[in-house]
Amino acid sequence: MTNDDIVRAAFKVWGRELYQTTSLTKVARELGVSKPALYRHFRDKDALLDAMDTAFFDGCAAFLKEPFERAVSAAEKQESAAVMLRAIAEYYIRNKDEFIFSLIQVHSRRDPEKREKMGVDFRDRGIDLRRLGYRIRDRASYPSKIQMSMTTLIFSLANFHHYGLKSKTAPSEKLVKETLARIEERIVKGLGLNAGGVAALDYEKLEKQAAGIVHEDTKDDALLRAVAEAVAEAGPWNASMDMVARHSGLSKSGLYAHFKNRQDMMGRFFLTEFSRLVNFARAQVEMAETAEEQLYLAIISIVNYLRSRPEILVAIDWIKTRHLELGKEVSVRLYRIIGSIKLEAVRQYDQHILVRVAQWILFLIVNTLAFWSLKEEDDPSRIGPGFNKNWAKNIAEIPNESFRVLFRFIALGLEGLNT
Repeated sequence: MTNDDIVRAAFKVWGRELYQTTSLTKVARELGVSKPALYRHFRDKDALLDAMDTAFFDGCAAFLKEPFERAVSAAEKQESAAVMLRAIAEYYIRNKDEFIFSLIQVHSRRDPEKREKMGVDFRDRGIDLRRLGYRIRDRASYPSKIQMSMTTLIFSLANFHHYGLKSKTAPSEKLVKETLARIEERIVKGLGLNAGGVAALDYEKLEKQAAGIVHEDTKDDALLRAVAEAVAEAGPWNASMDMVARHSGLSKSGLYAHFKNRQDMMGRFFLTEFSRLVNFARAQVEMAETAEEQLYLAIISIVNYLRSRPEILVAIDWIKTRHLELGKEVSVRLYRIIGSIKLEAVRQYDQHILVRVAQWILFLIVNTLAFWSLKEEDDPSRIGPGFNKNWAKNIAEIPNESFRVLFRFIALGLEGLNT
């Protein structure tokens, strides 16, 4: 058994457990050895994660080296971005375990030092992203084209590996090409709405229509807010009954008058909040006259709700690319809730595709809100590194123009932003 054998097994465990963290016990079980046997190679889990990190960047950089050089020499910046996005997508289609590892260990690196390290890790392997930065960065608006494109790519790949690839064997060349084509079409064309209808929207009128809707907390809602605060503080896996008791002012035993157990508590929290999000959106959709109005009102009403409830936004952001075990019944109900918004824009899809489209829209909204971090010394158009102590206040500062940009991307894709 070599270090490489252990790292390979760790990637497999990470991929199979889907978004959950890897333990040395599970890796040892995968290899059929005792846990102490691993300590002869790695002193602890952090050392193993460091080795996985190195292996990830080695493999990814080797795959991206040739397309990176093509992107650098491309005549247009749009072509540069397209070449890199396609190469990243292909690598992740072919490497499920590495993709799942990257969701938590690479793409969630909001800490400035960790993001800088990611750039250095690629640069040390011949992929100097700074050579592309000036070509593909779009500082004229927030969110940028590259941010929305990458968010769509990550969401699409997560769905591909969760729903589309049931076999343990490598994807066929045909499947790779078909999947790449679907992702590119969604990024370039969005939902394919009518460009004239999008251009004709009176955004200010629609924003005024959606503004001012406030949810008043009941006693039960206040308790769920305490759950949200605990999740925002520690994440959905580490939010304990003790933490919720502290946030709510109740005793831990008092919580059991409201929840059967921790899983019941988490399930009720997410069911309640997703129901509210959908109800806010549905109320606006029913007052709209066109598919374009419906879509924008759904987006801006969800935005307004999450702006008013930053702790809910943080909780949803924790799970947007991770699997959280809430129980089968809760998962099915969440699926139905998300798919219950009747948008004219997605009427042609069957129920399964409709739900994924709704999830994609919510994923983009949450990403746009969560990555905003405006500080006095920052350029307001800059994408911030993530949460800071003033983050809850800062999200209220995101201009509605940002969500108009997001809407046009969802409705028409990059084609709608380039015209």
